Amino acid sequence: MKERMQPVKPRPMISSNWPWIPGEILRFDRFMERSLHDPERGYYARRIRGVGRGGDFTTTPMLTPALGRAVAAWAATAMQASGCRDLIELGPGEGLLAQAVLRHLPWWRRIRTRVHLVERSAPLRDKQAALLGRRARWHDSVEAALAACGGRACLYSNEFADAFPVRRFRREADGWSELFVGPAEEWRPGLDLPDSSLFEIPHATGQRIEVAESYRAWLHGWLPRWQAGRMLTIDYGAEAARLYHRRPRGTLRAYLMQQRIEGPGIYENPGRQDLTADVNFTDLERWSSPWAETVRQVSQRDFLELFAGPGDAAVMDEHGAGGAFRVLEQQVK
Repeated sequence: MKERMQPVKPRPMISSNWPWIPGEILRFDRFMERSLHDPERGYYARRIRGVGRGGDFTTTPMLTPALGRAVAAWAATAMQASGCRDLIELGPGEGLLAQAVLRHLPWWRRIRTRVHLVERSAPLRDKQAALLGRRARWHDSVEAALAACGGRACLYSNEFADAFPVRRFRREADGWSELFVGPAEEWRPGLDLPDSSLFEIPHATGQRIEVAESYRAWLHGWLPRWQAGRMLTIDYGAEAARLYHRRPRGTLRAYLMQQRIEGPGIYENPGRQDLTADVNFTDLERWSSPWAETVRQVSQRDFLELFAGPGDAAVMDEHGAGGAFRVLEQQVK
């Protein structure tokens, strides 16, 4: 007589060190929001080790001075064209880009410019203050920064939009399903599709996509208060039609100690690793269109062309970072 096999308990998908309520099931963007921004356990709020060597990931300002020079040249032109004296950086990381921009502004522009940093991570604020001292003012939100500027400012960001929580969807034969997470992944019928250009593009069955609905809400929260100026958004991504070329499982991944993690690994260290997805620049233009219009959208390679040197091959490679990063410039309508 054969012995009855005992059922094997599935391994919990989410690490046991995470403060998970038994039986709790979250829509994926809410899990991502908690993982990154929870005030006690979130990656950016408490756990971020740093950026660059010794950190979990590296950004372009750490690889080349060309980005600081290029953004400074843009800022000088944008502030002159718009008549603004205030310059706001969104998500300034460790403050290296802000420091470089200040250094490379023409002296006559630098002495007139008031610099504002929008940052809610206490560890990162400390790093920024160590570099910039009293040359900048800090704000918890872009709304607060704009209020301090009377609504008139030029804004820029580098690898900021990609940190916003995303909703994840999968194309089914008869429509879309949406990802929820708890003890395991659950794909439920997508009954509440957000506003995104991605749903207007044909996709093969099984294709996974990400929609940064939280970024749309963020834009709609402050753009009506923006009265004058220009904005520069630099990030990895593409326009909607090209974003998922040869990426059937989507673009979501984690970074931990310079290692790229995909698949089930994104759940193993919540709060201790970065989570990110490529930016849909078609959606960015679409969501901001009631208040802002596009001046140009170019590759990072084109944006840095006049400022790069012989040692900048990695950030200029059109098949690497030079093509993977896009630069979107917009202005108030």
